[in-house]
Amino acid sequence: MTATRDYYEILGVDRAASADEIKRTFYKLARQYHPDVNKEPDAATHFKEINEAYQVLSDPEKRASYDRFGKAGVNGNFDAGGFSDIPLNDIFETIFGAGFGGARSRTRRGPQPGAHLKTTLTLEFEEAVFGADKEITVPRLETCPACRGSGAEPGTSPTRCPQCRGTGEVRRATQSIFGQFINVAPCPRCGGEGEIIATPCHQCGGQKRVQEMRKLVVKVPAGVDEGTQIRLQAEGESGTGGGPSGHLYVQIAIKPHPLFQRDNQDLLYTLPLNIAQAALGDEVTVPTLDGDETLKIPAGTQHGKMFRIKNKGVPNLKRSGRGDLIVTTNVLVPTHLSEKQKGLLREFARTLDGQAPNEDKGFFDQIKDAIMGG
Repeated sequence: MTATRDYYEILGVDRAASADEIKRTFYKLARQYHPDVNKEPDAATHFKEINEAYQVLSDPEKRASYDRFGKAGVNGNFDAGGFSDIPLNDIFETIFGAGFGGARSRTRRGPQPGAHLKTTLTLEFEEAVFGADKEITVPRLETCPACRGSGAEPGTSPTRCPQCRGTGEVRRATQSIFGQFINVAPCPRCGGEGEIIATPCHQCGGQKRVQEMRKLVVKVPAGVDEGTQIRLQAEGESGTGGGPSGHLYVQIAIKPHPLFQRDNQDLLYTLPLNIAQAALGDEVTVPTLDGDETLKIPAGTQHGKMFRIKNKGVPNLKRSGRGDLIVTTNVLVPTHLSEKQKGLLREFARTLDGQAPNEDKGFFDQIKDAIMGG
């Protein structure tokens, strides 16, 4: 075995490789060529070569002697069959995970936290702006009131699992090239609980929890927006074995408003004006969520003009103050006029530039251009 091959060549490392690099390379090759993993006919031979090289190069004194005298300097100084210098638990756990060796065996299942829950709460537009207390009904698993979470019929108690003797785990011996290892797994009879329920509770059937419809009040703060999430701590499903309850996450949805749109903390409103109001000016009533407000429209107001009414928007969720109400004018050109109104508008049109209206262009288009500034 390894009659001529260099140990560094076997591991595929440079002669100046660090101890950590040699160790990492060995773990990688051991995983690749271990006979329990690799079923190739020569896998066992490669694995023994790798271990022989590692025993020498991982030991500073043996490595120094090998570097100076070659294999003659280490002959008889290692046991290729026993692998006495290999950190067995480290190697095997690296190859197969921590379920082998018994060093990290699991104990019986302890308290388990309850699951988090999520629900959607739909609000009226005004409720999202000013806040509200809303009642919701949530289905959730709660500790069984009959057995108080034991799973056993009242008057009886769970008994220790005879298969795992209350540990919640079973162990199986595995023989490998390293020797015997112990594989630890949850007990199949008790599911890792460590106990057996001989007489299940009549209300929960031994499940320890029952589903209930629970009514809760959600305090919605002023200024919440679409998609805002409110956490109700410990209002999720109950835990088992004394574990904590999960949380309830309430996601906010908001119905649209017939008059207003929201832009962060500002509210947007479109104000319709006729051509006389826009041209001559006017005082108009503007709706807000707090009640009507009077807004002065100056003469010559153009279509799309924006006015700002302070502090009539949405409260800021994270700090004091409110946004504004942004009012945008929409100058409406009439579509149905009497002959008298048409005559007056024609006369008005002549005064704009001293010429009669252009018959090639629609009369109302000209009026619209005049109002819109076209």
